[in-house]
Amino acid sequence: MAFAKKPYKPKRETVQETTAMFPSLHEDFNLTGGDDEAIEHYPTYIMGRFECRNKNCSKNGWGSKKIFIIIRRFPGNGYNAVVYKQCCKSCDKLGTMRIDENSYVERVAYRLKKWAGISMDTPEYNGPKVGPEHESDFCEGCKEGYCQRGGFRARVLQLV
Repeated sequence: MAFAKKPYKPKRETVQETTAMFPSLHEDFNLTGGDDEAIEHYPTYIMGRFECRNKNCSKNGWGSKKIFIIIRRFPGNGYNAVVYKQCCKSCDKLGTMRIDENSYVERVAYRLKKWAGISMDTPEYNGPKVGPEHESDFCEGCKEGYCQRGGFRARVLQLV
């Protein structure tokens, strides 16, 4: 008995996004607004962890105290926050991100209050500098010219 050979179907490549948003952590979040519509931008960093999902990679994951984030304000009190992912140093594949929700919420809430004109003391974000330095070659924010490599202000000024 002869079996019919199934036609070869290549595996579909999944395109991974280089950024993420976390609307479930907000009440009034603008998912659709981009740099062009924003009236203010604020670059900062949050903390979190990444997991390497590449089965051929020996590195399981890594922590980062410097995950780049841009908080944007829009007309009508809208805002959003875009978090940039990082790639694995061993295999250069995007890692799966798990943010430190406390650092995220603190940074976004502080910036929104400042934009609203609420007088606040500057929080102490610069705790002990434990951990590796920020590596621009593996940061998607740097690759896009927003973070340390391209200088955030220069990139935003081009958009305005």
